[in-house]
Amino acid sequence: MISLLQIRDTVALNGRTDVRSLSHQLSAPQSTVEAMLKQLVTMGKLEEVDISSCLSGGCKQCPETQKCDIKAYQLVIRD
Repeated sequence: MISLLQIRDTVALNGRTDVRSLSHQLSAPQSTVEAMLKQLVTMGKLEEVDISSCLSGGCKQCPETQKCDIKAYQLVIRD
């Protein structure tokens, strides 16, 4: 079973990533990863970032009229 620490560390290593990528990297169900990401956001460890293009670069298959709605996550940077 994956832990919050594993999720946070994997996001840190990737810089910015989405639920699907994390699920694949950690071999965990997307629903579990998503719930853990939400918990880390609530704890102030990660922040959710809306991005307008795919992280995978696979947007060539998307129709031009359809805008990707992917939420990415990254570490919260504190000054």
